[in-house]
Amino acid sequence: MILAKLARNDTALILIAIALGISLGIVQPELATRMKPLSDAFLGVIGHAVPLVMFVLVASAVAGFGERGQRTRCAGRVVAYFFLMAVLSLITGAVVAMLLVPGVGGDALAASPVVQSNNELTAAIATSLAQFFSHTLILPVLFAALVFGLGLGYAGDAGEPLRRRLDVLVEWLLRALRLVLRFAPLAAFGAMAYTVGRYGPASAWPLLKFVGTVYLAALVFVVLVLGVAARCVGFGLFRLIAYIKAELCLVAFTGASVAAVPGLIEKLERAGCGKQLVRLVLSTGYTFNLTGSNLYVTCAFVFLAQLAGVTLDGTQLLMLLLVSLLTSLGSTSAAGSAFLTLTATLGVLNWVPLEGLGILLGVERLMKCRSLTNVIGNSLACVAISAWSGALDRKALREALVPHRQPTLPGAVAGKR
Repeated sequence: MILAKLARNDTALILIAIALGISLGIVQPELATRMKPLSDAFLGVIGHAVPLVMFVLVASAVAGFGERGQRTRCAGRVVAYFFLMAVLSLITGAVVAMLLVPGVGGDALAASPVVQSNNELTAAIATSLAQFFSHTLILPVLFAALVFGLGLGYAGDAGEPLRRRLDVLVEWLLRALRLVLRFAPLAAFGAMAYTVGRYGPASAWPLLKFVGTVYLAALVFVVLVLGVAARCVGFGLFRLIAYIKAELCLVAFTGASVAAVPGLIEKLERAGCGKQLVRLVLSTGYTFNLTGSNLYVTCAFVFLAQLAGVTLDGTQLLMLLLVSLLTSLGSTSAAGSAFLTLTATLGVLNWVPLEGLGILLGVERLMKCRSLTNVIGNSLACVAISAWSGALDRKALREALVPHRQPTLPGAVAGKR
């Protein structure tokens, strides 16, 4: 009976897999490092599914909106919310790294930074961004989905049969993703076994400080920024986190943010968020609302600058924020995307030697806080934008977020009396 219950509990299965992976990493580190293909295969399947899933979700959501004015207002709200969160997350990462100075005291990078003129910097930004976005599949896919969805929506009754087929395709894709997610515990086992076996109990001291700094920056952002945003909507953020805890566990121990999409769609719709809004915000948010990845980029840039002995002044920090805001548009929820965004940012600004990126590779797999912050931020975005658009069922939200209490026994009441 207990085994049957565990087999149906996704969170329990992942936690058991993690415990086994950690144990193998400690007892047999050499064997544990060979478990990496288990997580790589899972991430590969998820990564290849991302473009198709994003296209169908966005196209279905955009086509399902009502009149032209409703689509325009909704798009404006989504863009405004995502832009605000992107700016705040980038600032949070830079400020926390500037205050904690994790790179001070480590070995300085050998190469010296190159100072560029304004014209050279502008040309470098344009060239690097063009190269970066040309290798990013998700942006043209999202653009095509947006155009297709708008065209289908404007088609009116003529497009209704195709819209229905698109909705059916969404359901089939989500079912297929849920089938793939049955292998998540195996992927979690492989990821944790490899991480423990490969990196051991500790890394170099500056890297440990950097890891702690990124996690603290994520915590500050979640508590102060997302927590305040949730209060403005009228609920406590930690209730939402408890509500999606199974999806967060899945993301934390597989490293694939998209793996949480099917569960998040189901739970957020059950919590009273508008069906079309949930699909639109989640699908676009996994590219344009990656707040955890954003704060990592600025935090890592400041860390590498400190290692290189580079002091960033106010103008340079402002330029870092602007460039990071642009390069972050090419991010996706795929594992390692934030590292690619950081690479693009370093290449554009050219203030810190690119060799410094090799230092961060050793702790890349430890940055689970990025994915967790991304998922929490996008879940909150669905609730906040639904409330902003008047599409939030607050009664359903309260029932979903407030845990059901056990009824008080009559004897206990009598005893009190």
